[in-house]
Amino acid sequence: MIDGDGTPRLQALGLRHAFHRRRAARPLPVLDGITLAVDAAEFVAVVGPSGCGKTTLLHVLDGLVAPAEGRVLMDGRPVSAPGPDRAIVFQDPALLPWRTTLGNIAYGLECLQVPRREARAVARTWLEAVGLGGFADTYPHELSGGMQQRVNLARALAVDPAILLMDEPFAALDAQTREAMQADLLRLWARARKTVVFVTHLISEALYLADRVVVLTERPARVQATLAIDLPRPRHDAVRLLPRFRECEAHVRALLAAGRSAPDAAGAPPRPAERILVEPRA
Repeated sequence: MIDGDGTPRLQALGLRHAFHRRRAARPLPVLDGITLAVDAAEFVAVVGPSGCGKTTLLHVLDGLVAPAEGRVLMDGRPVSAPGPDRAIVFQDPALLPWRTTLGNIAYGLECLQVPRREARAVARTWLEAVGLGGFADTYPHELSGGMQQRVNLARALAVDPAILLMDEPFAALDAQTREAMQADLLRLWARARKTVVFVTHLISEALYLADRVVVLTERPARVQATLAIDLPRPRHDAVRLLPRFRECEAHVRALLAAGRSAPDAAGAPPRPAERILVEPRA
């Protein structure tokens, strides 16, 4: 879905970035001309080789890092710093240990100067939504890893951002808890209809969650391919057993392998990235 005037909710235009290292003669290039667009209420997953720049891309989209070249637009307006219209969910829940579960969820609202009573009421709504209604007065050290991540997600959603940026939020969880969190995330996404950009290294996770999957090359990251995922919604565990799911998984795996290339000799410019769009089947 695109906004009424045809403008994507989020755009990255020609993003380039490099890290400057103290003892290195040259900066380390990380992003190399990333361009993508995400529509309102769309769920886009980003996959790529380890260390290719996925997290850096997310930080640039959030405004935490200014790109060396290119720009980020939200609803057509330039992004130059973090803002309340974007919320980022990291792998580490980073909950405040002295605050209760309810207090942690309300924290972002309080930072936005929402009155305490109102903030607590909104926080309680999201506490119930993530299935932790009976843990309002519990402290982070009393929660499992999966429960802490549910609190982390509820805290992000409580401030009602237009865009949810997620950086491998389930990577530290065991396989069973991870799949449960994936299902919870889809349920909450269907309810809140937020625009989501979800970074993951797990191909099956990307396919299960997303409307589209963006495949990046090895560092410096370029867009290797963009795939529209034609798996039915709502998605349940059984979708992972469909032949089409395995077909898509094999295709993404092949793209990732193609995107891993030897370092360019003598600083030569990287080869152009292949762009492939797999449209949904009729």
